[in-house]
Amino acid sequence: MPDSPSKSHGRKSISASLTPRSLIDPAPRLAGVWLAQVITLFPQAFPGVLGESLTGRALKDGLWQLNPIDLRPFGEGKHRNVDDTPAGGGAGMVLRADVMGRAIDHALKSAPTGAPLIYLSPRGRRFDQAMAQDLAAGPGVTMICGRFEGLDQRVIEHYNILEVSLGDFVLTGGELAAQAMLDAAVRLRPGILGNDASTEEESFSDGLLEHPQYTRPAEWKGLPIPPVLMSGNHGEVAKWRQAQSEEITKARRPDLWHAYQKGDTDT
Repeated sequence: MPDSPSKSHGRKSISASLTPRSLIDPAPRLAGVWLAQVITLFPQAFPGVLGESLTGRALKDGLWQLNPIDLRPFGEGKHRNVDDTPAGGGAGMVLRADVMGRAIDHALKSAPTGAPLIYLSPRGRRFDQAMAQDLAAGPGVTMICGRFEGLDQRVIEHYNILEVSLGDFVLTGGELAAQAMLDAAVRLRPGILGNDASTEEESFSDGLLEHPQYTRPAEWKGLPIPPVLMSGNHGEVAKWRQAQSEEITKARRPDLWHAYQKGDTDT
């Protein structure tokens, strides 16, 4: 009996070739999967913590895809230089426009339509839960990890890059910020956490910090779980948690509390 025609059961299309694959070629694209691309001088830093726990399991299961892009092969000359001295003088080095431009052009070839291009920069818009939700709802993201004194401004303007900051502090590079932002976004994707309610009740989901959490034992070192949580009255539990969230937010994050009150007024 002749063999039946072969069928494709995967999302990748890979054919045999005698031509060696370039080290800067992107990994085979998984159709319809949320794609994170990261342009970095340290591709070996990825997936890092993203390869652990739930995000790591989802990565292995193909629920999202990560494509680190090494900036060095796009560098200039024998030594693949990626930076040069600042125009006008000053300390440090600046990532070259031509080098980063080539890396971005390469990344855009495999970027999903509509995926934002983000440069991790301490002068950018501060990252928050709303931005994580926006990223998670889209097709993916391409991130640029800065180093040295930053990136040539012409690149940012030419590609209309969105600058985003993890917070009001400075890191030696954008890799840690990229991993943190990707973790915040990926965990919101369908099927990653396995319980959609987890993301609905946590900090920032409704503009407030999360209420305190407790579990067994019922008493520890003379400290009991608040009785209302053991009452079985779900309505009272919800009221207690809401009150706790409001009190904690008011005390610890007056900026969030002000925004939350304003939102209530607007509605």
